[in-house]
Amino acid sequence: MVATFMVLIMTKRMTPVLALIIVPTVFGLFAGAGLGIGDMALDAIGGLAPTAALLMFAIIYFGLMIDVGLFDPLVRVILRVVGHDPVKVVVGTALLAAVISLDGDGSTTFIVVTSAMLPIYLRLGLSPVVLTCVAGLANGAMNILPWGGPTARAAAALDLSPSDVFVPMVPSLLAGLAVIFVFSWHLGLLERRRLGTIDLPGEGLGAGGPSGSGGGAGTRTAGPRGGGTVTQVERISTVAIQTLVKPDDTAMADSMLDPQRSTLRPRMFWFNLVLTAVVMVLLVADVLPLAYVFMAGSAIAVIANFPRVSDQAQRIVAHAPSIVGVVSMVLAAGVLIGVLEGTGMVDAMAAWVSGSIPDQLGAFSAVITGLLSIPMTFFLSNDAFYFGILPVLAESAAAFGVDPVDMARASITGQVVHMQSPLVPAILLLISLAGVNLGDHHKKVLWRAVVVALVMLVVGIAVGSIGIA
Repeated sequence: MVATFMVLIMTKRMTPVLALIIVPTVFGLFAGAGLGIGDMALDAIGGLAPTAALLMFAIIYFGLMIDVGLFDPLVRVILRVVGHDPVKVVVGTALLAAVISLDGDGSTTFIVVTSAMLPIYLRLGLSPVVLTCVAGLANGAMNILPWGGPTARAAAALDLSPSDVFVPMVPSLLAGLAVIFVFSWHLGLLERRRLGTIDLPGEGLGAGGPSGSGGGAGTRTAGPRGGGTVTQVERISTVAIQTLVKPDDTAMADSMLDPQRSTLRPRMFWFNLVLTAVVMVLLVADVLPLAYVFMAGSAIAVIANFPRVSDQAQRIVAHAPSIVGVVSMVLAAGVLIGVLEGTGMVDAMAAWVSGSIPDQLGAFSAVITGLLSIPMTFFLSNDAFYFGILPVLAESAAAFGVDPVDMARASITGQVVHMQSPLVPAILLLISLAGVNLGDHHKKVLWRAVVVALVMLVVGIAVGSIGIA
């Protein structure tokens, strides 16, 4: 079932939303779900409803903040720091994603990173797929933080302390981040080779603008092609960028690229900044449901910035494509989750995996668990893996003298791959905001994520945090 789903979306024979519905429905019927398949799907969709509401209103809120120009100064600062070198921009994206991931919430990380960096990518003609790749990798590695979720789940499932699981894995985390920065540097080099280094003298987000509105000239130096170096001077304009990356395909692109956009509200800058700070504090404090925080924040922001009812409706409708794309995917994922759990596939996989490990390899149960976590956390939810499969594996490993804490540590090494899964709402939000096809994202990110996960596992074994009996 999972293999069919992956083939369909990576070969672009079916959109992810349709594949998430059709494929598990067909396989669920073959698995004997019968008429109960509808209840399985609706039960899972009910559990995902708060997440869908969170993503819907998060898109509205941050889309509105981009519309009114809240992030324009931040973009100009970032441009001054990283310049216009694709290598620095891509590495800076990975660094920004890693730092913001310290809050433990993938959705917040991707919203902030996309808001700050996507305008720069479009401005310079860089591929948005590179942005989703490096941001996804950095957030995936940081997802093993004790407050990120997987470590807490592994600890709870095996009755351990989260700190006992995480602290010895710090060397693995640092090694994984180092590999991610190497990948980011290499992707930046590839983009530099494709586009050259672009110089936009004295320009930030709002300095150039569309052709005919005072846009300045830029110098692009392309790499060697068939010998020699080609230097060309061209006007960097909205038209040129549209030709390169088709920003109309990206969420909120129409507002990001136009420094003269009618939605700008410079007089409301400080109000919007304070409101956003309050929203972020409430998100971290976790005193209110996250979906409600964004619902209330969006309502206040729309009313304050656009008092006229017609303008309010227009702003909400402007972000409808992004909302429909990400929310429909989250709800459709409920069909896959419902079939996996409702038909007993998860329980069957747990029994099969634990029974398939030969006795002579029992001493390597932690290592095997680390390897299994790479594909299984991609295809399953974290709850299904850590509460359904890990305890069964740990019980089997105990007979061979493998400590449960070693099993828990090994099980979190696959998180960088898990965060790329279509079952993770945060990654659906990232590709929706960046206007990237899920299959294109997977082609670029999956093999790199596997490499990072393997490096984290090997380093864990080398430093002794993941033991062998």
